[in-house]
Amino acid sequence: MKLRHTMVATTVALLALSACSSPSPSESGKTTLTYQYFNNQPAAIAATKAMVDGWNKAHPDVQVNLVQAPADNLQDKLKTQFSGGVAPDIIQNDAPSNILPYASYLADLSKLLPSETISDIDAGAKDSLTTAGKLIAAPTEVQTYVVFVNKKLLEQDGVKIPTGDTMTWDTFQKLAKDTTKNGVHGLTWGLKSPTSAFAYLGTGFGAKYFTGEGAGTKAVFDDAELQVPERVQAMIKSGYIDPTGVTQSSSDVLATFYGGKAAMTVAGSYQIANIDSEVPAGFDWTVLPALEGSQSASQLASPITLSVNAKSKNVKAAAEFVNFYMQADNLAKINLADGQVPPTKSGLDALSKLTSGKNGWAQIIASGKNLTNPAFNSLTKYNSWKTTIATPGYQQYLAGQISSDQLSKQMVDGWTGINQ
Repeated sequence: MKLRHTMVATTVALLALSACSSPSPSESGKTTLTYQYFNNQPAAIAATKAMVDGWNKAHPDVQVNLVQAPADNLQDKLKTQFSGGVAPDIIQNDAPSNILPYASYLADLSKLLPSETISDIDAGAKDSLTTAGKLIAAPTEVQTYVVFVNKKLLEQDGVKIPTGDTMTWDTFQKLAKDTTKNGVHGLTWGLKSPTSAFAYLGTGFGAKYFTGEGAGTKAVFDDAELQVPERVQAMIKSGYIDPTGVTQSSSDVLATFYGGKAAMTVAGSYQIANIDSEVPAGFDWTVLPALEGSQSASQLASPITLSVNAKSKNVKAAAEFVNFYMQADNLAKINLADGQVPPTKSGLDALSKLTSGKNGWAQIIASGKNLTNPAFNSLTKYNSWKTTIATPGYQQYLAGQISSDQLSKQMVDGWTGINQ
């Protein structure tokens, strides 16, 4: 009996592993593809399931099986799957720097997707996912950083709400100053983990952060890279930013925003989905034009991605599903659900039509039209630097514990130590 139980346990374990592998067509002639995704917002999960259902109905001989991966340890799971030879056929990931380490395991989509799909992708987003001439993933969603505003507070202070596609930082800082009064701060900004927001917004000032390649990569932290943290620190010192929010996340500060204790908040575009569903009745809000630095209102191309496992027994079918996912209407629906923007021209156009008249969406779509591929998208050690060097350094600087020069030195020296 003991041997029988061992055999059963072994069989169950093997079946569990095979659930993420790439099966050959079954005896019935049907092919089953496994799509592993990590979306965790209810609306995004529903949109993903609806998209897969649409595919399955239209392709009875090629069925896609959804498997949800935990977002908090996604990279550890992928590492285990690839090293064990049980990676799914289709893989969703959250950033180029996270999918890059698995490039050798991934199919070249430039040879699998139709030319019209490839040419539709934003150049910056495509560059961020190309290594050694190989397109290792298709970009599906891009988060931008935008300013949400309580219209009532601005209007009662006689402050004109900016319009157009872009807004200068000087205008933004003046808005924060003019709306700081009577116990209300002009801005609440969750800066517990500020690195991504500062990196995205710094590109508008020409910030590069890194130069060179591979072992020769150097960190750069000069005037352009200091523009955003210096401006934010100045607003903190002047009392325009709620000091409590500086230590919180972008979700934590929403209560302050909803409560009318801050006129504005800066957050990832994904928060539009939360704000739209959570704001108190009668709360009048909108999104301001994209923040523009000295050079542009550009944002980083660090998209959510779809890749095909090169070891899949059904690479062609998997790529056909990716192409289906990349169609304009599908991208528009998933980005609407996730509060992000499609990194394709047709997807942006479709999202614009889908959201016509919906509060804040015109400004969010405009913020996704000038994507830049940062050097750190190709750096496998970037996430380690971000966690252990950049975020603590920014926190110290915003708290007034170190100077701009000391921050720059920590950023550069910290990268040198990590990149050895």
